[in-house]
Order: sequence, then structure tokens, then C-alpha cells
Amino acid sequence: MSATLETPAKNYELRPKLSDDGETELLEVSMGPHHPSTHGVFRMDVVLDGERVVRLKPVFGYLHRNHEKIAEGTSYLSSMPYTDRLDYFCSLTNNWAYALAVEKLAGLQVPERAEYIRVITAELTRLQNHTCLIGFLMQDMGALGTPLMYAFREREKILDLFEALTGARMMCNYMRFGGCRVDLPPGWLAAAQRIVDEYPRFLDEFETLLSGNEIIIARSQGIGVLPRELAVNAGITGPVARAAGVDYDLRKVDKYGIYDRFSFRVPLGDHGDTYDRYMIRILEMRESLKILQQALKDIPAGPIIDPKAKLRGFRPKAGEAYGRIEAPKGELGFYLISDGGPNPFRYRVRPPSFINLTVLEDMCLGNTIADAVITLGSVDIVLGEVDR
Repeated sequence: MSATLETPAKNYELRPKLSDDGETELLEVSMGPHHPSTHGVFRMDVVLDGERVVRLKPVFGYLHRNHEKIAEGTSYLSSMPYTDRLDYFCSLTNNWAYALAVEKLAGLQVPERAEYIRVITAELTRLQNHTCLIGFLMQDMGALGTPLMYAFREREKILDLFEALTGARMMCNYMRFGGCRVDLPPGWLAAAQRIVDEYPRFLDEFETLLSGNEIIIARSQGIGVLPRELAVNAGITGPVARAAGVDYDLRKVDKYGIYDRFSFRVPLGDHGDTYDRYMIRILEMRESLKILQQALKDIPAGPIIDPKAKLRGFRPKAGEAYGRIEAPKGELGFYLISDGGPNPFRYRVRPPSFINLTVLEDMCLGNTIADAVITLGSVDIVLGEVDR
């Protein structure tokens, strides 16, 4: 597929045009700051020519919580619960990315069983994130109720697992440097296996309901197109990039944890539009189920944390490290600098929601204002990690 950075919207004149009576024809609209397509507080300043978007500026910062500076003033371990609040749909993958950075910094080794538990919880997180994203996206298109309720029904089953393991449904605070906080409780693996065995039937029903729906096809195909070259140049990652044909998945590229042991493929889109972003999530959930079947079958017994890991008086040697994972929304990375003290000298988050949001204007130009809402929904952002 050949693609260029130009979109049809580039032909629009971005300066206000004057009508015969001297009044401007362009309309400026501030959508927000409470916008229905976001988890959090967000605003889009949009300039319209009729219903066509000729300029769009994402405005955020309403949820800034000083996450990174707080982390530089507290111990390494004390920052683990704060990572839950970044993408609060995906606290376990947030935990993993941060733990991975600290483990690189401190030279800790993760036991086999803990590695398997991390993969299982991460792929379950990917399942519930993608399922809910599709439910929210359908609601943005006007399908009120049914798809979102089906999505939340399945999500509740996974959150029950998380609660049984960590004591919390969303803010799990489960990973630890060198492993995991507690081992799997009795019966947990069997419960997880039941969910994994039953999930394909739900996905089949979900696809039957949605994928061939003529309204969904009309509202999403050719809408919010992201060219492959722009996705690469802008550093876009995750399902948004793969829908544009970018073959980049850190589970394959870095093979962090034990992902090199599992057989799965990386689905890619052809058009980079909203429909491709929807289908990529469906296909990725099927691949996650493949990984889960293998991990649940092969998980070994043994310790769940490196015996050299210290919970008290933890002071990694001076140096720097960057740990990154393939979070459900894209590359989530933590950059740490240690000066040998109990707190990080520098703590920096690379959040996929924030990076992916930077091309929203390019994806919306030339489309209608109604299409902009759907395009934003298909990017899948959480303001907790956009603002931090």
C-alpha cells in the first residue's frame, strides 16, 4: 500500500474565509472539557468549515497530578501504587513496565513462575482493555447500551480474577522488583482457564453483532485514516500503529519477559482507518488467548520473587535504565536515573496515550465533526497517563 503524509484536508484554507457580508464562515467549537469519548477530562478545540474539520487542537492537562516529580521524592517501592493510576484500566501492565525498569537498574532476576504470572495477568489485561475499548467505540457511534454492556460483562469476569489475586479490581499494586507480591491462590488457574476457554465464543458473538454491521462499516471505513509513514515518523505504537500497517510489537521486538516462548502472530491493517483499528483489537484478543492457553498450560511451580530483592533499604547502584513493554495501548516505558540513593534521581514515563494523541489532528482533518468523535474513540486514550 502506498501512502503519503498528505490528506485531502490539506487542501483546506486554514485562515478564516470571509463571506460577502464580511463575516467569517469558519466556526470555532470547544468540545469539552468533559468529552464523552475519553476516560478523564479532555478538550478538543475544533475549527469547522460547515461540518468539516479544518483545524483541531487537543487540549489536556486538567488531570496533571505531578506523578513523575512525586516519584523522585519517594522510595522506589512506594511509587509502585502510583503506576496503577496511569492507565487505570491496565494497572498490572503499568506495574510490569515500572518493575522491569527497576530490575534492569538493580540487576534483579525474575523467577520462572513469576514470569509466567506476569504474562498471564498482562494478557488478561489486554483482553479486558480491548473489549471495553470496542464497547466505548460503539457507544461513540450511537450504539447505546448493548455492545458496552456485553463488554463490561466479560470485563467483570477478568476483574474477579484480579481481585482474587491482588485484593483489588483495578488498582492492583501487584508486581514487585524481582517478581510478584503473592503467589496464585488455590483454584485461580482453573478459574482463569475457564475464562480463556469461554472467551472465543464471546468474541464470535461480538464480531457477528458488529463487524458486518452496515452502519458501523459506513461510519468507520475510510474515516480517521493514519498513513503508515506518519505513524512511524510520529512514534505511534500499539494497535493504532499496527492498524496502519506498522509491524512493531515489543513482545516480538524485545521479547521481554518470556514472550519468546509463545507462538502468536502480530495482526496488521491495510488502511489505517477506524475500522482497521477496531479489527486489530479483535484480532489481538484472539492472539492473547493463544498466549494465555500456552502460559496456563506450561506455568511451573517455584518461587515468585528473586531472593536478592530487598523491600526495605532498596538502593540500586548509580546508573540509568529504560524498561518498556507492549501495553494494551502501545509502548509504555519508564526511564530511571539512580544516584545510589533510596529515591530515583530522575523518573520519566513514556505513555502511549499521550504519544498516540499527537496525530489526532492529522487523522481528523477533512472529516466531519461527528467523525472526529469516533476517531478519538478509536485511538484509545486514558487521561491518567496523558497528563500524569
